[in-house]
Amino acid sequence: MLDQVVETDYGQFDLVWTEDGGFDGDFDRFFAGQVNGLVGASDPDRVYVNLARRSGGSPVRIVLLEAMPKDDADAPWEDVVEVSFILPEGHEMRWSSWAGLSGGVLPGIPPGSYRLRASANGRDQGREGEFSDQPVDFYLLQLWPAPPLPDAVLRTGSEDATYWHREVGQRR
Repeated sequence: MLDQVVETDYGQFDLVWTEDGGFDGDFDRFFAGQVNGLVGASDPDRVYVNLARRSGGSPVRIVLLEAMPKDDADAPWEDVVEVSFILPEGHEMRWSSWAGLSGGVLPGIPPGSYRLRASANGRDQGREGEFSDQPVDFYLLQLWPAPPLPDAVLRTGSEDATYWHREVGQRR
């Protein structure tokens, strides 16, 4: 559905389905009731994904699956979290970066309840290599139909993710 280097600022990447736009800085609204600090899914109109690199480009791949992916303990991902969200009837999902710097439509996602697994590599390098000419942090977002469940931290391997889980997560 998406497989490209996303140019953003403030590490902001949003999945949206209303005209209200993306993350507005209100961590309490986006992370209410959650334990993870990387993907905020508490707002009913959008999902906020915190990329580690403040500015520049980060490769992001979004995949729509028919069922939950297997949990591969040998996968290279350092940080993995899961959240649930509902795409309402009559809405189309789009992606957007900070202030609409980049964005597009994610076609073919039917309305319903979904689980989102966000996997990341290089969050520490992304934070430290903010002005690198090359991508240093990488993201995979997998979506599949599933009933709503509480968010979950499946793996934490970077200092950056540990920081965000401590500072923004733990809002249950």
